[in-house]
Amino acid sequence: MNIEMIEAARQRLMGHARITPLLSSPFLDEIAGRKVFVKAEVLQHTGSFKFRGAWSALSALDKDTLKKGVIAYSSGNHAQGVAFAARKHKTSAVIVMPRDAPKTKIENTRALGGEVILYDRANNESREIIGQKIAKERGLTLIKPYDEPQVIAGQGTVGLEVIEQAQDLNVDAKNLLVCCGGGGLTSGIALAAAAYSSKLSVRTVEPMGYDDVARSLAANKICSNDNSVDSICDAIVTPQPGDLTFPIMNKYCGPGLVVTDEECLRAMALAFSRLKLIIEPGGAVALAAALFHAGDIEGNDVIVVASGGNVDAATFHSALSRFG
Repeated sequence: MNIEMIEAARQRLMGHARITPLLSSPFLDEIAGRKVFVKAEVLQHTGSFKFRGAWSALSALDKDTLKKGVIAYSSGNHAQGVAFAARKHKTSAVIVMPRDAPKTKIENTRALGGEVILYDRANNESREIIGQKIAKERGLTLIKPYDEPQVIAGQGTVGLEVIEQAQDLNVDAKNLLVCCGGGGLTSGIALAAAAYSSKLSVRTVEPMGYDDVARSLAANKICSNDNSVDSICDAIVTPQPGDLTFPIMNKYCGPGLVVTDEECLRAMALAFSRLKLIIEPGGAVALAAALFHAGDIEGNDVIVVASGGNVDAATFHSALSRFG
């Protein structure tokens, strides 16, 4: 992985991905005790940053390979990104998704043209084994959700945009907080920051019970979760950092942060009332850290990535009814 791959991905994404805004609110600033700038990837195609990585990966394939179709596994956001990118490239996409994924994510993936195959993660069925088997049988190219160079390159374009937008707005930030699951978004942004903004420290944010990246960074080696804890942050409850993403994060990222599900719900309600943004729980962890863990953050300003907005109505209603 290198910055040249991210720059090349940006060229391929031009005219296809949205350049999402960097938003702020004085009400959020007051809660955080500093200026908070929110990179609104909830406004990206399919409602999350995942479209960037999907488009980057598919657009890097040769025509014959692309024509045969692709396969991906995902709890929802990568699924939708790959399905939409495949449709735009006029090819097919098979998506392996957990049965307990949010209904809206399963329905949206199908609506975008993806062939959805459900598996039971509660009983330890392996999406990797299922995906590899189908890929071999049908001759499909596997697009991994985070441990894939061209996916990381696409996600890294978020970092390029953030750095440029922050410069235009004279943002004085030392920390850039990123919602982190397997680390594709974080590692891509960290590479961009290392190349173009050395004073900006990229920090991972995870839900309590799924803080494998924070623990891995502290231990200087990959640590895993036991997956026995429930979390509403379905988009980022991965078992451990990726083999490709972790070395990048370990080299370039600052200490990880951890937030509770309740803090995520509060952040969702505040984002809706103050920024008019709908953010899903996993996409709200970075904002939650900025608002409720101010003592663990450096600088006069802080930048956070709101990474996804694909939330079920019931979960969103719960956030608004409790904290709206």
